[in-house]
Amino acid sequence: MSDTFIIYSSTDGQTKKISNALAQQLRAAGESVSLLSLAQAQDLDWDKVAKIYIGASIRYGHFNKALMAFINRYQAELTSRPNGFFCVNLTARKANKNTPATNAYMMKFIKNSPWQPQLQAVFAGALLYSQYRWNDRIIIQLIMRITGGVTDTSQDIEYTDWDSVTQFGQQIIAH
Repeated sequence: MSDTFIIYSSTDGQTKKISNALAQQLRAAGESVSLLSLAQAQDLDWDKVAKIYIGASIRYGHFNKALMAFINRYQAELTSRPNGFFCVNLTARKANKNTPATNAYMMKFIKNSPWQPQLQAVFAGALLYSQYRWNDRIIIQLIMRITGGVTDTSQDIEYTDWDSVTQFGQQIIAH
């Protein structure tokens, strides 16, 4: 039995939350879905993978280093089946930076990755001041100040456009 696999790399949980929403949508459409963290996917049984989609978050301008190691290790397996990639970052909260063609992190990923995902999406993440450690809260607050974002640390804001997530899920189902 082959499944649709959704692999996620999440720092504060928003990429995992988006991955869960996609998995639920695919299951509702009748697909068998396996949802794994990037760490859990290191020894994947590729014979069970019909389709694969990877979601990864940005923290301080970078993806988890294990992401590119995974892609380099499994490039042939990724390319040989229907696949896709979605990037989650706070920059995507801005309308002119929320598509694969306009998001700097996605463009850099595509430029530097040996794997060129068939489906691509960019989603805004969440600003979760209440969950950050003190030093992360200060650094993220500074980044938000520089980029014109919310700096009130008493607020948590989810920027994710759930309609866009659903649209990406529809693309996966049709893929």
